[in-house]
Amino acid sequence: MKPPSPRGVSDQPTPEAAPGVAVASPTPASGLGGTGVATSGRRGVKVRMRDGLAVVRANPTGRIALKAGVALLGGLVVAVGIVLIPLPGPGWALVILGLAIWAVEFVWAKHLLRFTRTQVRRWTDWVRRQSLLVRFLIGLLGLAFIGSVLLISVRYSLKVDLLHELWEFLEAY
Repeated sequence: MKPPSPRGVSDQPTPEAAPGVAVASPTPASGLGGTGVATSGRRGVKVRMRDGLAVVRANPTGRIALKAGVALLGGLVVAVGIVLIPLPGPGWALVILGLAIWAVEFVWAKHLLRFTRTQVRRWTDWVRRQSLLVRFLIGLLGLAFIGSVLLISVRYSLKVDLLHELWEFLEAY
């Protein structure tokens, strides 16, 4: 007689399913939620997400609904991110998040996200190789840019010229 399979996964043949659709093992597995699939850790989340998407994609209506939902949600997140880019805050992070949402369903978004990641890593690695003085100057330039965007945003959205107000305040004291 054969010893039991590790982690309680059955050696019995499983029912046939459509390609990419997960079929739970009928054999109870201790500590594995009874499915024979690990449910903890990062790998477990990825597997569950992939399997859940496969179930939705197996149905033609679900496939269309998923594509439409991903397109709308990703578009909304990207649009909000683009609006926030000139302002101090998470503008670029939201654009990249929206791109990641689109990458769930659209291959072009997956390629663009991979390209963006590569460029950000290259930039980060380049900055780390620079001397402390160069990194300080890059940070100073970034702060100057953020400050100028903030001043321009306040001036045109709130109609307040902060530089003029600061100058008047300094002249008064």
